[in-house]
Amino acid sequence: MNDFVLIVISALGLASLYFILASGLSLIFGLMRVLTFAHGCFLTLSAYVAWLVVREFESASTGMLLIGVVAAIAAGGLISLVTELLVIRPLKGKELEQLLATVGISVAVVALIQGTWGPDQHLVEVPAWLRESTGILGTDIPNIRLVLIAAAVAVLIAIKVLLGRTRYGLVVRAGVENAEMVSALGIDVQRSFTVMFTIGGLLAGFGGALTAMYYRGVTPLMGDDLLIFAFIALIVGGLGSIDGAAIAAVGLALAQSLANFYIDSGAGDIVIVLLMVVTLLVRPQGLLGQKERLA
Repeated sequence: MNDFVLIVISALGLASLYFILASGLSLIFGLMRVLTFAHGCFLTLSAYVAWLVVREFESASTGMLLIGVVAAIAAGGLISLVTELLVIRPLKGKELEQLLATVGISVAVVALIQGTWGPDQHLVEVPAWLRESTGILGTDIPNIRLVLIAAAVAVLIAIKVLLGRTRYGLVVRAGVENAEMVSALGIDVQRSFTVMFTIGGLLAGFGGALTAMYYRGVTPLMGDDLLIFAFIALIVGGLGSIDGAAIAAVGLALAQSLANFYIDSGAGDIVIVLLMVVTLLVRPQGLLGQKERLA
């Protein structure tokens, strides 16, 4: 029983990473119809920023870690903003060109990171309380897992409030349905889309900092590895659906973790792919479908 509880809660922690990355992708696709393969490198670069901050000050205190998280979020937002202005906007309406451009950005950023800091892992020091555990249902759960779960819940709530409860979110949703009409009312829809693309980058930056803490290290390919599972969660949940991404991330992470433990190490990846294939065959639009995006 203890093993099962540990696996489930650990899987929820992993699902949190999948969701935070997938939520940014879902936000961007749902509003702008842009699939960006550069999201993984945004996460990686942000994780390295967090590592550099902690390393520079040689401190693993909670305060310094928070500074690293803020720096990572800012880095993710900045590189996303630059990408939207210099790459995505000029290629507006050219989906294939946008896709290939983001792939090129991802390859270039990873190569730059490898050339600057090498291909090896760099350890990230975290406060002592993050390395400790908390007793839940008679099982010691690593605190970092609980932090990840809390962060994912906060992100989900924040996105829901932004899109459904604020004037800005309503303007963006209206712009998705009829950009010309909204523009005729004197609202700068393009600026709204730029802000949303940047928010997607902020989420990638947040995910990068959390990933660095979760693995207690950074590597040049960490973002690409997570991006694969984030895209699968996006497909299974339904392209553009925030709720779908959350549900799919939890289901996939649970299936992956349980399969790795009860079947064989590595079996979880196969199970995830099979679940994606079955979803595409039975319900091609995903669990919630296009009609439910951003719901």
